[in-house]
Amino acid sequence: MDLPEQGPIAHQSAVFTDGLVLDCGQHLPSLTVAYRTYGALNAQRSNAVLICHALTGDQYVGETHPLTGKGPWWDHIVGPGRPVDTERYFVICINVLGGCMGSTGPMDDRAPGEAPWGADFPPITIRDMVRAQKRLIDHLGITRLFAVVGGSMGGMQVLEWAATYPEMVFAAVPVATAFYHSAQNIAFHEVGRQAITADPNFAAGQYYASGRTPKDGLAVARMVAHITYLSEEALSRKFGRKLQGTTRPTPHSLALFGDMFEVESYLQYQGNSFVNRFDANSYLAITRAMDQFDLASEYDGDLSRAFAGTRTRFCVISFSSDWLFPTHESRAIARALNKAAANVSFVEITSDKGHDAFLLDEPDLRRVLGGFLNGCALHAGLVEDDR
Repeated sequence: MDLPEQGPIAHQSAVFTDGLVLDCGQHLPSLTVAYRTYGALNAQRSNAVLICHALTGDQYVGETHPLTGKGPWWDHIVGPGRPVDTERYFVICINVLGGCMGSTGPMDDRAPGEAPWGADFPPITIRDMVRAQKRLIDHLGITRLFAVVGGSMGGMQVLEWAATYPEMVFAAVPVATAFYHSAQNIAFHEVGRQAITADPNFAAGQYYASGRTPKDGLAVARMVAHITYLSEEALSRKFGRKLQGTTRPTPHSLALFGDMFEVESYLQYQGNSFVNRFDANSYLAITRAMDQFDLASEYDGDLSRAFAGTRTRFCVISFSSDWLFPTHESRAIARALNKAAANVSFVEITSDKGHDAFLLDEPDLRRVLGGFLNGCALHAGLVEDDR
């Protein structure tokens, strides 16, 4: 399969010719930040909401995706009349640094006329992603974000925003996330990375010239990751032990290449569709950034010190069946914020949908997020108290 033909897609973007200095010490000579906006910025420039996407997401949070043709990835949350109301807020969503939907990443040339970075793209961090986002926010003339909202890796960015630029964040909503990546999650990522690099088409990460992508390895990486996004209850409810075209195993189905379980077919579909929209080198770079994330590491393990003196309002949200970012990790964030005397609310939402619950239609998530943002909007003076 050839590389996705992304050239014709005119991503909305801003280019910063002075580049960006990364945490690793390297300097990107030029920085492109791709983004989308929804709604209108008010005269005071005080109603901007930044949505931070997860590992395999992108900036097309509120519209049909130009590459896949699929609908908005957070349709239940972002839009007119929804919790992140585009009739009230100016919503911004940015493709992360290292991504493959228009922001600077491994697919880009090192310099004009040179070959793409490939696997030589400098190692990046979650903080680097946030620094790149801040360049765009400054470029848009916004001095303070009303809210920063995101789930999973997006939640890591939310926490980094609140810790690094507290004066710029009125409200922060980290959803289904953690302040560090656990050993278990690092292990799952490493299995995916090994699958990618073992693919014969990987070519040490310089596969762009041949046009033969490491699609088999990337598909396996996606399949492994997708298992972690679901719960046992969700898998059992949706698939159980059903076979394609029948309801129970037969002697033929016990053969090595016999009938396929429905869950196998589902995972293969997820893997095969993923390779049409995502770049393997971006996957390597971004998973490494997640693995390196530990917001307390600079404070001798005391997360509360990262938020000392913060005036940001926080709403920390987890899901009961999420075993990728379990509730105890969200509780640790809430405890640290309490220790820092921050204004914090914590909610565990009961759901059997696993980690992916934050992307699905969960009424309780809509109610919690909408109620929190409405209350913050009142305190920020974006709406009047009509009581």
